[in-house]
Amino acid sequence: MGWQKFGFHFFTGNAWDPVSGEFGAMPFIYGTLVSSALALIIAVPLAVAVAVFVTEMCPQPLRKPISFATELLAAIPSIIYGVWAMFILVPLLRVHVAPLLMKYFSWSGLFTGPMYGYSMLAAGVVVAIMIIPIISSISREVLAVVPQHQREAALALGATRWEMIRMGVLRNARPGIVGAVILGLGRALGETMAVTLVIGNSPQIAKSLLAPGYSMAAVIANEFNEATDDLYRSALIEIGLALFIVTIIVNILASLMVWSVTRGVPAGARGQ
Repeated sequence: MGWQKFGFHFFTGNAWDPVSGEFGAMPFIYGTLVSSALALIIAVPLAVAVAVFVTEMCPQPLRKPISFATELLAAIPSIIYGVWAMFILVPLLRVHVAPLLMKYFSWSGLFTGPMYGYSMLAAGVVVAIMIIPIISSISREVLAVVPQHQREAALALGATRWEMIRMGVLRNARPGIVGAVILGLGRALGETMAVTLVIGNSPQIAKSLLAPGYSMAAVIANEFNEATDDLYRSALIEIGLALFIVTIIVNILASLMVWSVTRGVPAGARGQ
């Protein structure tokens, strides 16, 4: 019903006013993309660094404990992350981080305006923490199946340890690592509870990361029970369907990229 009434304009419209029957999904698409992109910017370097350390540099007795501790983060319910972010992360960003960002980077326009704590920055940080275990775990599996002779050949040619990792390991594992990142993106796009608690839930498009925003998953969680008429409910369902389709495509693409490197080979088969 929403598509029949609004057509493609539903995804490009900025107004969201259920009282007057105006429904535009762009603020939610924008909030989802910005918070997910910010999460990837934060999470990818950390996750790949952890994967490289565990696979290539970590002493053997410490590999399993570090891997277990990293994967344990993925088992924590998202509501726990959200509550932690509400009481710890949001005040930390508001009191300590935001003033520094505004002082040194306000010229970019990304860190301006009042800082309420509940913002796209807070959503991006908490989602980054949540997707680090996913990206790190899959990247570790991908790095582990790179043939051992690639490492030995690089060292035999006089490469340093870091050059061996960069040219012999990371270069061969690049498609799989990209797939791991895309899988993390799929999780970030669909994250609901943690984002709902800290993003601010304001249907606006703001350049500043310190401003509140809204995500596609959050608007469904917040407003579906309030959708009393068919058009309102149809608009929310249409947002959910769009998010579902995008997430499915992202996950399939990522799985194919990871498979292109591992070919179903378990991590324990490295060097065979």
